[in-house]
Formats: sequence, structure tokens, C-alpha cells
Amino acid sequence: MNIIQIISEELNIKQVQVEKTINLIDEGNTIPFIARYRKEVTGGLSDETLRQFDDRLKYLRNLENRKQEVIKSIEEQGKMTDELLNDIENAQTLAEVEDIYRPYKQKKKTRATIAKAKGLEPLAQIIYEQKETRPIEEIAQEFVTNVETVDSDTPKDKIVADISEAIGGALDIIAENISDNADYRKQIKKYCYREAVIVTKASKEDEKSSYEMYYDFSEGINRLPSHRILAINRGEKEEFLKVKIDKPEEKIIYFIEKDVIKGETQFTNYLKDTILDSWKRLIEPSIDREIRSDLTEKAEEKAISVFGKNAKQLLLGAPIKNLTVIGFDPAYRTGCKIAVIDETGKVLETTTIYPTEPQNDVEKSAKVLLDLIKKYDVNMFAIGNGTASRESEIFVSDVIKQAKENLGMDVHYAIVSEAGASVYSASKLATEEYPDINVSLRGAISIARRLQDPLAELVKIDPKSIGVGQYQHDVNQKKLSESLTGVVEDAVNKVGVDVNTATPSLLSYVSGINKTVANNIVKYRDENGKIKERKELLKVSKLGKTAFEQCAGFIRIYDGNNPLEVTGVHPESYEITEKLLQQIGYDKNDLKDGNKLNEIKDNLSKLDIKETATKLNVGEPTLKDIIQELSKPGRDPREEMPKPVLRSDVLNFDDLQEDQILTGTVRNVTDFGAFVDIGVKHDGLVHISELSNGFVKNPSDVVSVGDIVKVKVIGIDKERQKVKLSMKI
Repeated sequence: MNIIQIISEELNIKQVQVEKTINLIDEGNTIPFIARYRKEVTGGLSDETLRQFDDRLKYLRNLENRKQEVIKSIEEQGKMTDELLNDIENAQTLAEVEDIYRPYKQKKKTRATIAKAKGLEPLAQIIYEQKETRPIEEIAQEFVTNVETVDSDTPKDKIVADISEAIGGALDIIAENISDNADYRKQIKKYCYREAVIVTKASKEDEKSSYEMYYDFSEGINRLPSHRILAINRGEKEEFLKVKIDKPEEKIIYFIEKDVIKGETQFTNYLKDTILDSWKRLIEPSIDREIRSDLTEKAEEKAISVFGKNAKQLLLGAPIKNLTVIGFDPAYRTGCKIAVIDETGKVLETTTIYPTEPQNDVEKSAKVLLDLIKKYDVNMFAIGNGTASRESEIFVSDVIKQAKENLGMDVHYAIVSEAGASVYSASKLATEEYPDINVSLRGAISIARRLQDPLAELVKIDPKSIGVGQYQHDVNQKKLSESLTGVVEDAVNKVGVDVNTATPSLLSYVSGINKTVANNIVKYRDENGKIKERKELLKVSKLGKTAFEQCAGFIRIYDGNNPLEVTGVHPESYEITEKLLQQIGYDKNDLKDGNKLNEIKDNLSKLDIKETATKLNVGEPTLKDIIQELSKPGRDPREEMPKPVLRSDVLNFDDLQEDQILTGTVRNVTDFGAFVDIGVKHDGLVHISELSNGFVKNPSDVVSVGDIVKVKVIGIDKERQKVKLSMKI
């Protein structure tokens, strides 16, 4: 199997790129490092493509290892043939390899293995070949045990009692051989994937549930979208649904009969019955399992991919900088938790108020907030979107009006997803960060800081808990975790990390830095003061030269010794970068001068890339990256992302009207559409058919989490408080 050729064809990249990229991965380089600093080697492959590349490489290597294990096992049995070896070597998937290996696997006790133990394989061969003209009963009699000559110690499982048992046992062997035939299984799967239909029925017809659309449902498995597959799986698991697959049985039986039966003989009816038995008893149940497993695996891959894209957009959400924020964690009986956070993320004050049921102490609660607004010059509220969020939003909106009227202060609010905040609040990390703050108040701190810097706060939470995606709790948790870890790594390294302020949680996602090293960096910082230059990291315990090479370019040092270290320029390129600046008449210290910075940017934009790259002996992609970094040192790529929608007044559900045009924030993207926060209690759904005037295959091609979009109200369900929206405006 030529792994390089396969990856080249699948990802549509040159074989030389594949070979060099595999070498980089095998040398221990991380995906973010390869994507950012080895573009000349990979041909500029993106982090997303490299993640696909890495996953595919692992799969193909596992496939190759499994092939070698199967070949070795069959050779040890002395059953390997050139044809069989060729089939194994040409298999494209693990499932194909397992189908080929099926007849040679050590089996548990089956009807066929029992028949073989009784010596009935030769009779099975005679029946299968259909050449013998003697009556079958006469042939079978030869395999019946002569009781008179049998030793009394002979085990019962070695005795063939009569002709009927002999024929039955032989047919069991044939049934299992048919079931184990890899070519049959391959063709049967083709028929099924082309023509089979998944059918679902209600387990209890009168019982209400969220699966009612599947109570009498059918759809071809080749057209079944991933979200439906996962919904059906969940409905079945929760015992609301019965699921079966209707297959083209007549076509399948005819296909096997055509291959097995050689004209009309005394064996024909026996073989027809055996083929049907093999299908019903052996093939169909395992084909059902394989199809369901295959559908689920593909649906999970899609769901994990959607979750990853949404999570990345959420992590890369635009930070709200230089604002003092009140984090507002809504609740009823236990009160709303309040945390005032300054522009650096420091906790200034915490308290609890009771503006919601059952206390409804609105006046006193409003006074507490107005005093905090005045005392700390608060600019923003970040309101969690959980229980009592709607009532809290109405209350905060009224407080904002009072702040304007009585204090002359302009304050706004934004609704913030609080998914995972309670998980974080009770975590060991939160206890270490806020040992003296009650666990119930930590959620409000997290909500406020999510608005200020989504990335820095969300990395503290298990990525599965950040509340975007579909059916994330139903998919393979190991694969989901691996995928999301990669997504967080890519997001963190895209932005870069201030080594002097970053938490261990954030540092641990930097290329080349694990949790132990992240804690060691913070410890070193605490003991020695601010880190002044990147190479100082080499003094950190367990951070060696290899880790330094991987992480250095993603570390940012503000107010340090080297102005290049607020940029993504890697230390290996410092010399080239300084020569580049000299070429246009400047040096690195001029990057600190705001006036000269514009001149540098202007001069860099006039350079001939090809000519300059040759002169400096550097690759063009690296040169372009250096120029981009020097043109905007310390640039945060998140600044280009859509800013949160800031509100000062609340929209009531009863205010909604059909054809109304509103602005909203995309909160989640799924296979079937996008959920948009328009300021009412529940997010409205823009179905995939309403995302664009043109055909949309994948919603994530049109919208991303965090996008600010204009939508039109096209349906209002007051009873269920649901809103249908359209982006066809």
C-alpha cells in the first residue's frame, strides 16, 4: 500500500509535499508549528488540512499494521494464496480487511464448528459441488456414526446420530462458508448502500417525546443526513424508537443463488434453503450491525467536524478590551451572582442580588448595581444565557436606563453563553485561581471574562462543555476530545500567548508546551519576575531546545528586550528580519515608534517579494509572513472577527412580528441550519433552506458561530416560544 500516493490523491496535493510533511510529523513537530513555520516544506498546507493529513496518516498506518497481522495469521495456518494476498494488499479499509479475514478467524462455538468437529466437512463439500449422482441419503449414511463400533468413551459431540443430522450439519457448514465469503459481503453492502431504507417506529405510540417525527419514518440510507442518524440512535437508546433496515432481500438472495447453484440437481432445494438460512441467521444481522456502525461513524465524523468549526469560531471571538464588566449569572431562588471585573480581568468585587422570583427584590437589587456602576465606572454587563436569563435581561435593561438618567453613564449589555461555567466553577483550576471566592460566584467571574477574552477563559473548560455543535454527548468521546484539543491548539497558536499574563491552562495549548511545562513557566515567572525575552524560556525546568523551537514563535513578550517578540516572527528568522528592516532603512527598535511604523509598513508593501526572497535567501511564504507581522506588530487576529451585539434595551417575544428585520448573533451551526440569538428568550432557527437564495449544501459554508447577521422573522410559535428566521432578505 502506497500511503504517500493515497494521501496525495485524497487531499489533492503533490507526493513530494506528502513525503516531506510525513517527515516533519515523524520528527515530532506539532501541527501549529508545521502550519506556521514550515510552509516552504509543506507547500503552504493549512492547519485544517494538516489535521486531516495527520488523521489519515494514522488510519492508513493502522490499516497497514492490521494487514500485516492478518497476513501473518493466515500464513501460520498454511492457507495463504497469491489471490488472497493480493486481496488483502488491495483492501482500502479496515472493514474490508476484516471481511477477508473472517473465514480464517478463530471462531467461537457455532453450529458449523460443531459439524466440522463431527467430520462433516467432506459431506458439505460434496453437496456444495453438486456433482455426485448418488442419492444424498446414501452419501450422508457414510457419515453417520456406527454406534456398535463406537467406544463408550467417545464424546457425544463427535457422534453423528443419523442421516438427518449429517445433512443438517453439512448444510450448517455451507451456510457459514457463504456468510464468510468476502466477495458476497462486499456486493451485499453495495446493494444495501444503494437501495436499503432505514425504518423507524414508535416503541409506545401515544407517548410524547422529541422524537415524534421518527414515530413513522423511513428514508434511504444513502440520503440520511448525519443529524438524523444521531437523533435516531438516541431515540432508540432512550427506548422511544424501534429501528430496522429494509434491504433488497430478493436481489441479494438471487445474487448468491446465481453464484452457488449449478443447474437443477438433487441438491438445489437444500442449497436454496441453506442460502436463505445463511442470509437470515448469519449475514443479515451482521450486515445490519456494520451498516448502523458505518452510518454512525460517518455521522459522528460530521458532528465532530461541525463541533470543531463552531468551537474554533467561538474561541476566536472578538475580545472586548479596556472595559470594566459586570458578570451577571442569573438564577431564581438562590439569587443572581454578580462579579465586577476590571479591564485586565482582575476581580474587584462580588455580591448576590435577588431581583427574580421568589424574592422579586427589584428596587434593592437595582440600587446595588447602580452603586457598582458608579463606583467602578462600569461599561458593560455580561449576562449568562441560562436559567432566569430572560428575566435578568429585562431587569438589567431597566438598570441601564436608570444609569443613563441618574448617572449620565452609557452602559450596554451582551448575552454570553454560560455553557460549562458551572463545570469550571467547581473545578480544581477555579479553586486555585479564586481560593477565597465562593464556588457559586465563580460562574459570574467566568461569564464576565468570557466577554473580555473568550479564548483565555474558554480554554479553562473541557471543550465538550462549551455548548456548540450537535449531539456531542452521543459521539465517540475519545475522537471528539482529540479533535477539540486540536481545534483549541490551532486557535491559541493563531492568536499567540502573552507569556507574562497567561494562565497555565492557556500556556498548555501552546505548541510544544505540556501541562507540566506550563506550570513551570508560571512558577519561573512568579520566582523571577516578568520574562524579558523568548530565549529566557530555556531556563524553565523541562523546557528544552526542541520544545523551545516549537513554542517560541507563538509566545508574545510585551515591553521586553526585543520588539520582534510581540510578533509571530520565529527566533530562527530574527537575522533575516533585521536584514529586511535594514534594507528599507530601519532597525527593529523603530517598531516601537508609532510614526515610523506607518513608514515601515508603506516601504514593506512596495517590495518585490520574489527578488527580496532571493536576496535574503528565504522562502517567499516565510517572507510574506514576516512582512505581515512587521506591518502590524502585536496584531490580534481576533480583532477582525465580528464584535458581540451590544444591547441597552430588551426585545419581548410579544414584540415579534412576521417580516420583521432584526440583527442577531449566530450561536450554533448544525447540519440543518443555524441558531441565531435575536434578543428573545430562545434562539431562532434559520433552516438550511433559508440561509441563502442559492443552494446550500453545508450551513457552515454560509455562516459561522459569532457572525452578526440580518434575519427576517418568517414564523412565530407563541405556544412553544419558537421563532423561524430567514436570511433571504
